[in-house]
Amino acid sequence: MADTETMLEVTNLTVSYGAIRALKGISFSVEQGEIISLIGSNGAGKTTTLHSISNLIKKQGGSVSFNGENITSLAADQIVKRGLIHVPEGRRIFANLTVRENLEMGAFIRKDKTGIKSDMERVYELFPRLKERVKQVAGTLSGGEQQMLAMGRGIMSQPKLLLLDEPSMGLAPILVDEIFDIIQRINKDGTTILLVEQNAFKAMNIANRVYILETGNIIKSGDAKELITDPAVKAAYLGG
Repeated sequence: MADTETMLEVTNLTVSYGAIRALKGISFSVEQGEIISLIGSNGAGKTTTLHSISNLIKKQGGSVSFNGENITSLAADQIVKRGLIHVPEGRRIFANLTVRENLEMGAFIRKDKTGIKSDMERVYELFPRLKERVKQVAGTLSGGEQQMLAMGRGIMSQPKLLLLDEPSMGLAPILVDEIFDIIQRINKDGTTILLVEQNAFKAMNIANRVYILETGNIIKSGDAKELITDPAVKAAYLGG
C-alpha cells in the first residue's frame, strides 16, 4: 500500500458537554504509516477528540471514517475489531489482574493462538520490564511500568492505528525518553499512531505532522519539522 493512503479522516467534528462546546467542527486526517501529534494546552479538546473517534462519547456533528469506512456511529467494540485501538489517559489497566492477564485482555477478541503468542513475545521484547514482572499484580507496578503495560495491552489488540493519550504523563524524564523511543519502534514496525501529548517538544520531535488545538479549534497544522521552528509555536508551546 502507498504511504499516502488516508487511514483516518475526521470531518467537522463537534462535541459539547452541556452548554460548553468542547470541539467546534474540527477536521484532520492521518495517513497510513504516520505519527501525527495533536498538541495544545489543558482543556483544548485533545482527549475529547480521541474519545469521540473511539465513540466513547457522543458527537453532536461531523463524521469519522477509518480505512474508507464510515465509523461515526459504530459501537466502540466494533471500532476495536477494525484495528483502531485507544490507549487512554491515566493508563486504565486492570489493577487486580497480573501483567500477563492484562496483556491477555488485550487479545480478548482474537482467536489466532499463534499470533497471540508471537505478539506477547513482541510486547516483552519492546518492554523487557514487563517480562520480568509477568506474574506481578498490575496495581503494584510503578507508574512507568503501568504505562508500558497499557501500551502493551494495546499492541495485543493488533492495532492498525494506535491512539495514545498522554503516554508520558507523570513519568520521570528518563522514562519519558524510553516511552517515546518505543512509540517510534511501534511505528517503524508498521503501526500508524495518533498521539495526544502534553510534552509538545517530544511529541513534535517524533511526529511527521502536527495539529495544534486551542479551545476546540485546530489553529495550526503542518510538517512537524517546520512547526517546531515556528516562532509563535515556540513561544506558546515549547517555552521558547
